[in-house]
Amino acid sequence: MNKPQRVTLFMQCIVDSCFPQVGEAMVAVLERQGLTLEYPADQTCCGQPAYNTGYRNEAARLARRFLDVFEDAECIVCPSGSCVHMVRHHYREIFAGEPRLLARAERVGAKTFEFTEFLVDVLGVTDVGASWHGDVTYHDSCHLLRGLGVKDQPRALLAGVRGLNLIEMTRSDECCGFGGTFSAKYPEISEALLETKLANIQATGAGAVVGCDMGCLMHMQGMIRRRELPITVHHIAEILAGRQ
Repeated sequence: MNKPQRVTLFMQCIVDSCFPQVGEAMVAVLERQGLTLEYPADQTCCGQPAYNTGYRNEAARLARRFLDVFEDAECIVCPSGSCVHMVRHHYREIFAGEPRLLARAERVGAKTFEFTEFLVDVLGVTDVGASWHGDVTYHDSCHLLRGLGVKDQPRALLAGVRGLNLIEMTRSDECCGFGGTFSAKYPEISEALLETKLANIQATGAGAVVGCDMGCLMHMQGMIRRRELPITVHHIAEILAGRQ
């Protein structure tokens, strides 16, 4: 894909509702790249929660809505690998028996990118002029890593942040236990996975954990706060927008 001039923002629900500072940070980083940004105010959920819990008809209605809202966009960028995975891959499953909708879904999916993937693979940028002084460790979220194959891009961007020292945690690619509704349906398993993740974070000695999906980060932040640990939690957009 050629470098776009206009980017349409697709905001994950949890960012829009609970962590608006992440969206603001993403906007700041993209504007520094000289891009024109658009935000369709009538966008809604991509349908992933409904799809993952078996409500396929409801998910299909949301998917059609998404296509209507974003179809004319030049390029779509989202601060969530799981949402992008839904649009890029599961829309094809939803509309497999409807050729016209399937063709629309494939066109939209091909121009929908996760934030770090867009910066590195589409814009060719790894240094966004950010600075962040301190040690951080990075968590690979499941859909981003396994569904989209995004592993090196976030690390390349973190390597370009002045003053930041990345310390890799043991088994950074293991699930944190969130999994959306999984954590509500299977809380004992979810908590056990989170215990392991938190132990691996602490073992690095880093004062901050960074990721690309706020679902995972919210899940980790909950236990970190309950235990009053001296670890801060950040979406990578917040780090890349930093000017410390």
